[in-house]
Amino acid sequence: MIPDDQVDEVRARADIVQVIGDLVPLKKSGKDYKACCPFHDEKTPSFYVVPAKGFYKCFGCGESGDVFAFLMKRHGLSFVDAVKHVAASSGVEIREVNRGQTGEDPFRYLYEANAFARMFFQDSLWDEATGGPATAYLEERGIDRDTAERFGLGYAPDAWRGLHEAASHHGIGEEVLIEVGLVTRSEKRKDPYDRFRGRLTFPIENLSGKVVGFGGRVLGVGREGSPKYVNSPESPIYHKGGILYGLSWAKNTIRRQGTALMVEGYMDVVSLAAAGFENTVAPLGTAVTSDQVVLLRRFASRAHLLFDSDAAGLKATFRAADLLLAGGVHPCVVTLPTGEDPDSIVHSEGAEALQSHIDGAVDVLDRKIQILEEHDHFKSIEHTRTAIDRLLPTLRAVQDPTLRDIYIKKVSDRTGVRRDTLEAELARVVAPPLQPQVVRRRDRRRPAARTTPEMGPERELLLLMTKDRDWIERVGERLGPKDFLDVRYRAVFESLLADHELTHPPEEMVPEAARVLEKLLADPAELGRAHRVFEESSSKILSTLLQERLDAVDHLLQNTSDEQQETQLLLEKARLSKERRDLGQDWSPTVRRAIKDNHL
Repeated sequence: MIPDDQVDEVRARADIVQVIGDLVPLKKSGKDYKACCPFHDEKTPSFYVVPAKGFYKCFGCGESGDVFAFLMKRHGLSFVDAVKHVAASSGVEIREVNRGQTGEDPFRYLYEANAFARMFFQDSLWDEATGGPATAYLEERGIDRDTAERFGLGYAPDAWRGLHEAASHHGIGEEVLIEVGLVTRSEKRKDPYDRFRGRLTFPIENLSGKVVGFGGRVLGVGREGSPKYVNSPESPIYHKGGILYGLSWAKNTIRRQGTALMVEGYMDVVSLAAAGFENTVAPLGTAVTSDQVVLLRRFASRAHLLFDSDAAGLKATFRAADLLLAGGVHPCVVTLPTGEDPDSIVHSEGAEALQSHIDGAVDVLDRKIQILEEHDHFKSIEHTRTAIDRLLPTLRAVQDPTLRDIYIKKVSDRTGVRRDTLEAELARVVAPPLQPQVVRRRDRRRPAARTTPEMGPERELLLLMTKDRDWIERVGERLGPKDFLDVRYRAVFESLLADHELTHPPEEMVPEAARVLEKLLADPAELGRAHRVFEESSSKILSTLLQERLDAVDHLLQNTSDEQQETQLLLEKARLSKERRDLGQDWSPTVRRAIKDNHL
């Protein structure tokens, strides 16, 4: 048997379009996909796949269900086998339990450790002998006890082994605490010690409401050298890139309103929810990820971004907005006064003041254009060229065809660049997905993802980014995380985008990626002709992706008997081939096979 939590996780991560598209030739139809039903004979398509809701429906024969139901019906799989099949393609590790265990979750001991920690932290918060600094801080921030208890806020006493010893008295072993990240080791201290000390704690819940990790905000004087926030590391039950803080509480409100407010941190979520903004969520101490967008898309079609308005905040805003657009969520940007954040506005001016800022939110493309205008980026040819480079990632990200059309027209009107020129530029840089059935999504946790050669273009590009941080933004404008096939390099790339000044691996980075980043940072090589490195490496990466799409087209050509479809595929092949030639990387099949086998 597979625990319900894991079934929910697989369902949440599954790309139903990819799974069904591998077996049925789907065609885009607005935000959905359609095809002739595989369960009965028909000539006019009445079978629809709705990725936003994760189900399929045939209006001819009435068949419907989720991704598991499709595989069970199509292949005669059992439910367990269907879940395993989807898990394998989604990068989720499944651990079954024996029937004699009555369905007990194999990670129950980790959830229990976290549940104990939440209770321990909560008790410490309301204990007058220990919780004084934390309750005073909450009072200062306008958080009453009801709100604190609703979100499970707590306090980790400023002691090296407070939680460790309390847990041991309740039979929770040291290795369990280490595995779930509540206790850690270091070279400086001989004995394991509590990760959270002298901090206000925020339990992080999955969609089913189980605690999978914690965030901790530093409190008190004498801790100036400590990081402001400490977060649980990745564990068997916690993958921070796939969870949004507050979603377990906000999901129903978000679904009803169709809109989510996305803020930067834990306290913003708590403060806004206490002020009546029940549809608030936050990423977990890092840049927004594509997995988080997929999760949010299950509940909302729009998102308002309320990040800081300084330079770093704007970069985070636009990176998040482009990911949201690519995932089918329409982002709007809320501009806050300089030096303010959502929590400070609610606390000092009230909910009405924040609502007025939210009401004034503008589309992400409009906000980008506003900022470029403020910096006179349309007053010279050189600056206009730079402005277009800044706008292209957003044009490239948008998936909705109507919105894409509006965006291109707006940029054309503002810059004076012809529409067909912009479209050619977009097509030249990144080819759009061909069909859902032939585009494989590589999840960064998927064990089977292949790696690239040690000195391949992905590593060379990352080396350039670590040696000269000015290139990070430029590379990020041309490539996205999913363009990196090596999961280690993809993780390093995402970390550099999130923090341009990165000098050591983030605490939560998986060990394999951390070792890669350490080697890059320590590499003494001096890269000459940086512009050539950028052009050649990025072109090789994009060329490999284009070749995969060409291979997929060839596969479809070999298996189609429909003349109209064959014509469309031949035209698509010609277009992709031209794009690949334009990149200057039209390698022979022999070389291509060698690259795939990691021989070059």
